[in-house]
Amino acid sequence: MKNMYKFGPVQKKIMITLLGGVALGLSSSSRQYFRTFRLLRKDWKKVDQSSFERSIKRLSGEKLVEEKRLPNGSFKLILTAKGKEQARKLDLLGGSINFKKPKKWDKKWRIVIFDIPEKDRIFRDILREHLKELKFFKLQHSVFVSPYPFEKAILELVRLYFAEQYVRVIIAVDIDNQEKIKKHFFGKN
Repeated sequence: MKNMYKFGPVQKKIMITLLGGVALGLSSSSRQYFRTFRLLRKDWKKVDQSSFERSIKRLSGEKLVEEKRLPNGSFKLILTAKGKEQARKLDLLGGSINFKKPKKWDKKWRIVIFDIPEKDRIFRDILREHLKELKFFKLQHSVFVSPYPFEKAILELVRLYFAEQYVRVIIAVDIDNQEKIKKHFFGKN
């Protein structure tokens, strides 16, 4: 399995923003980077400058972002190839969360089961975090269920992490304790 990184919230924001095509051509100071990011989105107002600078330094140290000097003397912050791969993994979660739930349930359950070895526990934690963010219901330690069609997003995540051998996605029409699960998702039987 390829290298996986554990990103803090500020690092995630930087990576996703850069993946979205924002190339920050700025003056030579990190203060200018910070001001530009703050103008982009309201949630950047919660980020302080020292956190931003530490995040840029770490991302740069991991070779995920780099500063390019432009002919006019300013700098531009860009994702490296390795950074783009990691940002796509981060972005997948954001795109999935914004997925519109269908107005009417198709009466199918999406069941995600996995058996990921201890040596790949970072991916196991990332997968569980994604499932939790997508509001999957935990049936057992490595078995999660949802009535919503998130299977393509989950399979894309698994593919990005080269973990196809460890994860199965099942679409089922019946689960023996589905009344409890329906109550969890829909608030009624």
